[in-house]
Amino acid sequence: MTEIEAGAGTAGSSPKVESGRVPLRVAVLISGSGSNLQALIDAQRAGRLSAEIAVVISNRSDAYGLERARRALIPTQVLSHRGFPSREAYDAELAALLDRHAPGLVTLAGFMRILTPELVARWQGRMLNIHPSLLPKYRGLHTHERALAAGEPIHGATVHFVTPELDDGPAIVQAQVPVHPDDDAERLAARVLTQEHRIYPLAVRWIAEGRLALGDDGLAYLDDEPLAQPVVIDAEP
Repeated sequence: MTEIEAGAGTAGSSPKVESGRVPLRVAVLISGSGSNLQALIDAQRAGRLSAEIAVVISNRSDAYGLERARRALIPTQVLSHRGFPSREAYDAELAALLDRHAPGLVTLAGFMRILTPELVARWQGRMLNIHPSLLPKYRGLHTHERALAAGEPIHGATVHFVTPELDDGPAIVQAQVPVHPDDDAERLAARVLTQEHRIYPLAVRWIAEGRLALGDDGLAYLDDEPLAQPVVIDAEP
């Protein structure tokens, strides 16, 4: 993976994210298997990520990612969405739960909930998501099937800052995956997922190192330079 060299430029609208002297506290929100959570755990253990996963929160008690967290001795919380009268009520409780763990960054890793604008605003610039397409193409669900149906030669995954609009925040880094003639949705999804495990720890690492931030102008900044386009990582053929 090619590393981006630190730049010497300045940008008055690119706020620094808390990092450096103490490990960045990260909350990970999941609903399922938690394979991207595992990628973050593995990067931390390998010394590639100066961050502490402070808590893993799931809206499903049967999410396998909770077991991954427990094996890594990471605190877990289950906050089921069932029984709440509205999305707003659920997100208010989720916000309170996050506040109790005081993360500097919230990462969505297969968290199958559409967040309210109020919660997103509370964590603006401190919340990341990973999406299995080359945004802005194929927001939402069934991205692999849609890419195949459209005859796309290249598919992939994107890490982006979270904004109130679904899968619409500033893109940070993308992994491009070639589509093979014999691909079906399952095979393509597996190759894309492998690349997700590369780029999500990278984006979190940039945050932890103070290199990546969301500017007041709504742009992502890396090394104090605005990202007109996301950083692109080429996958294996």
